[in-house]
Amino acid sequence: MKTLLGRAGLTFAGLMSPVTAWAQGYPDRSYMWDGGWGWGHMIFGSVMMIAFWGGIILLVVLAVRWLSGPGHGHGQGHGHVPGPAGKSAVDILRERFARGEIDKAEFEERRRALGD
Repeated sequence: MKTLLGRAGLTFAGLMSPVTAWAQGYPDRSYMWDGGWGWGHMIFGSVMMIAFWGGIILLVVLAVRWLSGPGHGHGQGHGHVPGPAGKSAVDILRERFARGEIDKAEFEERRRALGD
Protein backbone atom coordinates (compact mmCIF):
# COMPACT_ATOMS: atom_id res chain seq x y z
CA MET A 1 0.00 0.00 0.00
CA LYS A 2 2.82 2.38 0.86
CA THR A 3 4.39 1.73 -2.53
CA LEU A 4 1.15 2.46 -4.31
CA LEU A 5 0.62 5.69 -2.36
CA GLY A 6 4.22 6.70 -2.92
CA ARG A 7 3.95 6.19 -6.64
CA ALA A 8 0.64 8.04 -6.78
CA GLY A 9 2.13 10.94 -4.84
CA LEU A 10 5.16 11.17 -7.12
CA THR A 11 2.95 11.01 -10.17
CA PHE A 12 0.68 13.76 -8.81
CA ALA A 13 3.67 15.93 -7.89
CA GLY A 14 5.16 15.42 -11.33
CA LEU A 15 1.92 16.38 -13.02
CA MET A 16 1.45 19.46 -10.84
CA SER A 17 4.97 20.88 -11.19
CA PRO A 18 4.15 22.74 -14.41
CA VAL A 19 1.23 24.37 -12.63
CA THR A 20 3.59 25.94 -10.11
CA ALA A 21 5.71 27.26 -12.96
CA TRP A 22 2.65 28.84 -14.60
CA ALA A 23 1.74 30.48 -11.32
CA GLN A 24 5.02 32.39 -11.36
CA GLY A 25 4.14 34.05 -14.67
CA TYR A 26 6.38 34.78 -17.61
CA PRO A 27 9.56 36.70 -17.08
CA ASP A 28 10.12 39.97 -18.87
CA ARG A 29 11.39 38.97 -22.31
CA SER A 30 11.61 42.40 -23.85
CA TYR A 31 15.34 41.86 -24.40
CA MET A 32 14.50 39.25 -27.03
CA TRP A 33 12.14 41.25 -29.25
CA ASP A 34 12.43 44.86 -28.30
CA GLY A 35 16.12 45.26 -27.65
CA GLY A 36 18.44 47.91 -29.00
CA TRP A 37 18.77 46.29 -32.45
CA GLY A 38 15.20 46.73 -33.61
CA TRP A 39 14.92 45.46 -37.20
CA GLY A 40 18.65 45.87 -37.78
CA HIS A 41 19.52 42.30 -36.89
CA MET A 42 17.04 41.00 -39.46
CA ILE A 43 18.39 43.25 -42.21
CA PHE A 44 21.98 42.33 -41.34
CA GLY A 45 21.07 38.62 -41.42
CA SER A 46 19.42 38.98 -44.84
CA VAL A 47 22.42 40.82 -46.27
CA MET A 48 24.80 38.21 -44.89
CA MET A 49 22.70 35.38 -46.35
CA ILE A 50 22.74 37.03 -49.79
CA ALA A 51 26.50 37.60 -49.52
CA PHE A 52 27.07 33.98 -48.48
CA TRP A 53 25.07 32.46 -51.35
CA GLY A 54 26.48 35.00 -53.80
CA GLY A 55 29.98 33.92 -52.75
CA ILE A 56 29.12 30.25 -53.19
CA ILE A 57 27.69 30.91 -56.69
CA LEU A 58 30.75 32.99 -57.60
CA LEU A 59 33.08 30.18 -56.51
CA VAL A 60 31.13 27.64 -58.60
CA VAL A 61 31.25 29.89 -61.68
CA LEU A 62 34.98 30.51 -61.28
CA ALA A 63 35.64 26.79 -60.77
CA VAL A 64 33.72 25.89 -63.93
CA ARG A 65 35.57 28.54 -65.94
CA TRP A 66 38.91 27.39 -64.55
CA LEU A 67 38.17 23.72 -65.26
CA SER A 68 37.01 24.49 -68.82
CA GLY A 69 40.53 25.65 -69.63
CA PRO A 70 41.81 28.43 -71.90
CA GLY A 71 40.22 29.30 -75.22
CA HIS A 72 36.66 29.32 -73.90
CA GLY A 73 36.65 32.93 -72.71
CA HIS A 74 35.24 36.05 -74.26
CA GLY A 75 36.45 37.24 -77.64
CA GLN A 76 37.20 33.79 -78.99
CA GLY A 77 34.02 33.41 -80.98
CA HIS A 78 31.81 30.37 -81.09
CA GLY A 79 33.65 27.27 -82.24
CA HIS A 80 36.83 29.18 -83.06
CA VAL A 81 39.99 27.22 -82.44
CA PRO A 82 43.01 29.49 -82.25
CA GLY A 83 46.05 28.54 -84.31
CA PRO A 84 49.32 27.45 -82.78
CA ALA A 85 51.27 30.20 -81.08
CA GLY A 86 53.90 31.92 -83.22
CA LYS A 87 52.33 31.14 -86.61
CA SER A 88 51.04 33.94 -88.76
CA ALA A 89 47.91 33.75 -90.90
CA VAL A 90 50.04 33.42 -94.04
CA ASP A 91 51.97 30.49 -92.54
CA ILE A 92 48.72 28.69 -91.77
CA LEU A 93 47.48 29.48 -95.29
CA ARG A 94 50.67 28.00 -96.78
CA GLU A 95 50.24 24.83 -94.69
CA ARG A 96 46.64 24.43 -95.88
CA PHE A 97 47.80 24.87 -99.48
CA ALA A 98 50.58 22.32 -98.95
CA ARG A 99 48.10 19.79 -97.50
CA GLY A 100 45.80 20.28 -100.47
CA GLU A 101 42.91 21.75 -98.52
CA ILE A 102 42.76 24.77 -100.86
CA ASP A 103 43.74 25.22 -104.51
CA LYS A 104 46.19 27.76 -105.97
CA ALA A 105 43.51 30.30 -106.93
CA GLU A 106 42.01 30.32 -103.43
CA PHE A 107 45.51 30.50 -101.91
CA GLU A 108 46.40 33.56 -104.01
CA GLU A 109 43.07 35.24 -103.30
CA ARG A 110 43.36 34.77 -99.54
CA ARG A 111 47.01 35.80 -99.51
CA ARG A 112 46.11 39.06 -101.30
CA ALA A 113 43.25 39.59 -98.83
CA LEU A 114 45.72 39.21 -95.96
CA GLY A 115 47.98 41.82 -97.56
CA ASP A 116 51.08 39.73 -98.05
